[in-house]
Amino acid sequence: AGSKSQLARGADKTAAKMEKKVSKRSKREEEDLEALIAEFQNLDAKKTQIVETTCPPPAPRLNATLSAHPEKDELILFGGEFFNGKKTYLYNDLFFYNIKKNSWVKSDIPNPPPPRCSHQAVVVPQGGGQLWVFGGEFASPNGEQFYHYKDLWVLHLATHTWENIKAAGGPSGRSGHRMVLSKRQLLVFGGFHESTRDFIYYNDVHAFSLDTFSWSRLTPSGSAPSPRSACQMTATPDGAGVIIYGGYSKVRVKKDVEKGSIHSDMFLLKRDGKDGQEKWSWSRLSPSGSKPPPRSGFSLAVGPAGRAVLFGGVCDEEEEESLEGDFYNDLYLYDTVKNRWFPGLLRGTKSEKKKPARGPTEVIKEVVTEDGTVMTIKEVIPGQNAASDGEKIELRSAGSASAPTPEPCPRSSAMATVRQGKLYLYGGMFEVGDRQFTLSDFYCLDLHKMDQWEVLVEMDPKTQEWSEDDEVESEFTPNSSQIKKDSHDHFYLTVFSEEEEEEEEHPAVQEGETLTDYQNRTEPYWVKLARANMGPDAKDKKVAKVAVAMAKVFYEDQ
Repeated sequence: AGSKSQLARGADKTAAKMEKKVSKRSKREEEDLEALIAEFQNLDAKKTQIVETTCPPPAPRLNATLSAHPEKDELILFGGEFFNGKKTYLYNDLFFYNIKKNSWVKSDIPNPPPPRCSHQAVVVPQGGGQLWVFGGEFASPNGEQFYHYKDLWVLHLATHTWENIKAAGGPSGRSGHRMVLSKRQLLVFGGFHESTRDFIYYNDVHAFSLDTFSWSRLTPSGSAPSPRSACQMTATPDGAGVIIYGGYSKVRVKKDVEKGSIHSDMFLLKRDGKDGQEKWSWSRLSPSGSKPPPRSGFSLAVGPAGRAVLFGGVCDEEEEESLEGDFYNDLYLYDTVKNRWFPGLLRGTKSEKKKPARGPTEVIKEVVTEDGTVMTIKEVIPGQNAASDGEKIELRSAGSASAPTPEPCPRSSAMATVRQGKLYLYGGMFEVGDRQFTLSDFYCLDLHKMDQWEVLVEMDPKTQEWSEDDEVESEFTPNSSQIKKDSHDHFYLTVFSEEEEEEEEHPAVQEGETLTDYQNRTEPYWVKLARANMGPDAKDKKVAKVAVAMAKVFYEDQ
């Protein structure tokens, strides 16, 4: 008992030191934002009744929460953020998606939580179903000041009422943390607090009891994960603990110089002992199988048999004065029982021709994003001999004449959840240069069949609002005549004008030539043209991507 109280005192001291690191200036900023948040709450307080309205799909957003209703065939979307180049918008709207009807309802409920993003929401079945929300952040409209919440809310799904739960001893204000249900507790891990000058990342663990409605700080033995935000946190199916994977953190290398780190380590936080007398311990995991390449901003959900599902994300390559991001749209699954990762490869529909893979195969997927960039994703897939546990990996024939199947474009910070074995994916964002594209498309994938993505809501280019100073025009600012639609039902932008097309004859497409062959044969020409359009200061990597997009646009117009 003595060692446990020492651990508790040590944890309290550490927490106190963390709080002191948040400077006085940071606290002043938060006080300024508290006044703005109070205005939102005053407006919400004027609502006296619940108003439910059938509506179009929610506006583009990222860092919201998407949760599956514990009893009904419904999904619940709450909060999130949108940035249009000049202004940051924070939401506290609440939507219900009816899976069978493929329809949305906006639910205006009196006294909701104030607007936020990067919070966490967990659904529990008790009391007719509840949605618990903790933490998150609010940003000033210019995106330069932040307020980090430490409040706890519950949405009673049976009565559609919000309740603010006031319980002492909870985690400090933060966003980017993770929260899961484990037995009768909500477990909160990690996250960060950031202001104009300071930032701090956390690796503490708190538990909220759904029986006593009280917080406690856990003091696990063993070696904890380093402080981080945006990790994957999955409860083990037996309720014995949670698994942590990956995440992101920053350190200050020297004054005004920060360095980001993407984590790819894994840990188990294990519970031992009887209820009320639990002892917790950290241990490092060394999983087998194919781990995802390092990334941040991935989406996560829990699939059938307690398998963790990871989708997409971004790997930022730090250069001297900028960040170059490679965005993903791949899928990985983690078997919590076997401690094994494997890639979620789509098998295609039965009507499509298939041929088994025999030896290692490199699959190159070219995905045209909404801005005209073609993202080339290479995957090396082992042959059937390398597949274990009776899993067969089948690839569609590269020469198949069937139309390309739709799939979400590469993205980060999308919302994901699983209901009855189906993965649902909403929104998120990707970047091209200094421009951020916020998405509102919506997809579904049957995790039992693993055949193909189903498009529930297509991307609407009219939602791609972006504001810039007149003098500083983006390379990729579209107008309506530039927006086209390809065979994937993706929207993309042409990046060369009609005048240029008339002045110069582009290399002709030869009879029977595939897009890839055409792009490989004519690459030098398109790179030269892209460089002429983008100027000498554009990075080679961006020029190459635009060149590939230009070649694709021309090829498909022939």
